[in-house]
Amino acid sequence: MARLNAGRRTTLVAAGACVVALAVLCCTTVVAQQAPRRLRALVISSGAFHDYLYQSRVFIEQVGAAVPVDWTLALQGDARGTATRYPIYDRADWADGFDIVVHNECSADISDAGFIRRITEAHRVSRVPAMVVHCAMHSYRSATVDDWRAFLGVTSRVHTPQFRIPVQWSPDPIVAGLQAGWLTPMDELYVVEKVWPGARALATAVDYRDQRSYPVAWVHEPDGVRVFGTTLGHGTATWDDPVYQQLLVRGFRWAVGLDPATGR
Repeated sequence: MARLNAGRRTTLVAAGACVVALAVLCCTTVVAQQAPRRLRALVISSGAFHDYLYQSRVFIEQVGAAVPVDWTLALQGDARGTATRYPIYDRADWADGFDIVVHNECSADISDAGFIRRITEAHRVSRVPAMVVHCAMHSYRSATVDDWRAFLGVTSRVHTPQFRIPVQWSPDPIVAGLQAGWLTPMDELYVVEKVWPGARALATAVDYRDQRSYPVAWVHEPDGVRVFGTTLGHGTATWDDPVYQQLLVRGFRWAVGLDPATGR
C-alpha cells in the first residue's frame, strides 16, 4: 500500500460497506520572518476506476510543498461501483472549518437531489472554495437537477477513448508560463456539452475524432464561491507529469485567493 509521506495522524472508521479514512496531514514549510497562515483543506478522493490513494498522495505532496496546508483526507466509497453516497456529506455543515474542499470523487449514479444539494449548499453557505478534478465532472450525472453541474461550471457525461491530449493554454495569468505545446500522457478528454455562464476556460483541447474543442481546465465563481476545475487526471502517468502538477498547484492557489504563480 502506498504511504502518504506527509502524514501525522490517520483514523480509519468502518462505515457500512465502505471504509472511511480521515487523515489529518501536515506538510513541512520553510518559515520566513513571519510564517504564513496554514490553510485547512479537505480532500474527498475515492470511488471507482482510479488509484485515488496514489492521486491523493501526489496532490498533497505537490500542493503541500507550495502552500502551507493542514490536510483532511476522506477516502470513502466503493472502488467497484458508481453509486456511493459519501458519508462525509451526511451533515449539512460538512464543509465548516475548511478553507478549501478538493472534490476528486467518482459517483455517477447518485441522483438524489437532496443529497446533491447538501454538497453544493455547504459551499454556498460557508463560502468555501473548491477544486473539482476529473471524475468529479461525471459524478451525479444521472441526476435530473443541475445544481452540481451549475456549481462545477461545465456539464459532461461522456469522454473519449484515451489518447495523448494536446493542450492549448489561454492567455489567462493563472496558467501563464506553463509549458507551451504540452502533450498529456494517455488520458481521457471529457466531452463538455455545456459551459455554464461565468465559467472561463484556462485550457482547451481538440477531440481527434471530430475536431471539436473542449475546455480541460477552467475557473468559475458561482454565487461568489471560487471553483477551479480540470477534467484531466485519469491515470497515474498524468498525475506524475510535472506540468499537470503545476496546473493543480496554480488552481489551488487561485481558489484560496493566492497569486497562482507566486503563492503570495
